[in-house]
Amino acid sequence: MTISKLNASAATLTKNRTEGSVSPFSGMCVTCVDGCVGMCEIGKSAYRGHETIYPQPFGIITTASEKQYPVDYSHFSIMGTAVGAVGVEADSDKAIFPAVNLETRLGRDGGIKLKLPFIIPGIGSTNVAKNNWEGLAIGSALAGTILTIGENVVGMDVNSVIKDGKVTDTVDLKRRVKLFQDWQEDGYGAIVVQANVEDTRLGAQEYAISELGVEVVELKWGQGAKDIGGEVKINDLAKTQLLKARGYVVLPDPDDPVVIDSFKKGTFKEFERHSRVGMVELETFLERVEQLRKAGAKYITLKTGAYRPADLARAVKFASLAKLDYLTVDGAGGGTGMSPWRMMNEWGVPPVELHSLTYEYCRKLEARGDYIPDIVFAGGFTMEDQIVKGLSLGAPYVKAIGMARSPIAAVMVGKTIGKKIDEGKLPVYVERFGNSVEDVFVTAAEMKHRLGDDRFKEVPAGALGLYTYYERLAQGVRQLMCGSRKFGLQYMSRDDLCSLTREASDISGITFVTELDSAEADEILNMQL
Repeated sequence: MTISKLNASAATLTKNRTEGSVSPFSGMCVTCVDGCVGMCEIGKSAYRGHETIYPQPFGIITTASEKQYPVDYSHFSIMGTAVGAVGVEADSDKAIFPAVNLETRLGRDGGIKLKLPFIIPGIGSTNVAKNNWEGLAIGSALAGTILTIGENVVGMDVNSVIKDGKVTDTVDLKRRVKLFQDWQEDGYGAIVVQANVEDTRLGAQEYAISELGVEVVELKWGQGAKDIGGEVKINDLAKTQLLKARGYVVLPDPDDPVVIDSFKKGTFKEFERHSRVGMVELETFLERVEQLRKAGAKYITLKTGAYRPADLARAVKFASLAKLDYLTVDGAGGGTGMSPWRMMNEWGVPPVELHSLTYEYCRKLEARGDYIPDIVFAGGFTMEDQIVKGLSLGAPYVKAIGMARSPIAAVMVGKTIGKKIDEGKLPVYVERFGNSVEDVFVTAAEMKHRLGDDRFKEVPAGALGLYTYYERLAQGVRQLMCGSRKFGLQYMSRDDLCSLTREASDISGITFVTELDSAEADEILNMQL
């Protein structure tokens, strides 16, 4: 079975000439012909070189791996039951799925309260995040969920004021934070500011805490999409020179006269801006946490990527020692910005394996009496069944699920529908629901009643898209949990799942389907009247 795709992908705008006959181990056409203009990735690399490393076109897409991992969340099945109820009275008139409580709390003091167990992990300086931030921020705030401002936002803002190497004013970060804060209701949800090496040097988190009223900050070790720093493409020469002066790695060198001449001639149209990789050490990690607490951070979190198991153990242990409020563990394969395409497919620990290890490491620390931070699982979650499986596999440590690509997709679709409504050009498959925002978005009437006519008019269609997507997920999660007779997130457990394959069972410790409930089944079968 081929589980990787080589040499041709929609992500790199490449394809094989002999699409029906491709070598499974090299990805090359079975017959590579002299005279081909180079439609495949090898061919395109012959004339565009390093540009072909990255998914294209940059700035208007999100990307994720095409690799079929040997085990994924589809290898588990959610277990329902015909008896009882946990969290409500076992009464058919009370144990109904709308009664399932999806509120959750994060943090050492349980002070981060969410209406729904959803988090958007760090999405930062990429154009696709910036151009859709209004919908992401307002939609997240209205839903009472967490939104994380990712790395490099301060450094990428040409209007940031930096004195003696530290930021003293911004436009973009200030806008992103304020959009969320202006729509936050009753203290639900949170806006989180993340930092990488460059952000830390600029003092971005200290600025966010002292000047913008941010309470939650996140340290970043990495993400599931790649094991190097954040990357973007830039088509503005002056901006690339500014970013190089601010300390970023910019390729090719925007100060080189030959490069400048080549760019102006149009030989290439985009520079690459890269962030540095961090160097994790326990002492400096604990020092940084203490610095942030002294700066006024109310909650501190850590996001780690799909690194080798020893690094996951470091993340869990360091978060325990520092008494962090939550830890996000992001499995391999996903991404929201610009990640090397082959790296996204071929590096890192996949979600099921990474999440299973996280559970095991937390269990070992708990057995020793150590502090366990709340855990957030991320990595390819999009629908309610996957969310329930992630919460169950990581129970009781996992309190929320992180998603990025799917919320951005919901915002982009909502935004596009809003534009088409304004232009009077709705496609027929949408127009059948109506011709106005109130007709098309099924949550619009509820939102209008909740906010009032004037406030509702200020809600962008992208935010309605995210809110409506979350509403669908919430109802789906409630239905699945009701079927398992669990009426609150705190009651979810690993025996709400079974493994459908032996390999999934070996990796996760989740019981194989035909071995589940074996002792209880024997007791039932041996019952006598």
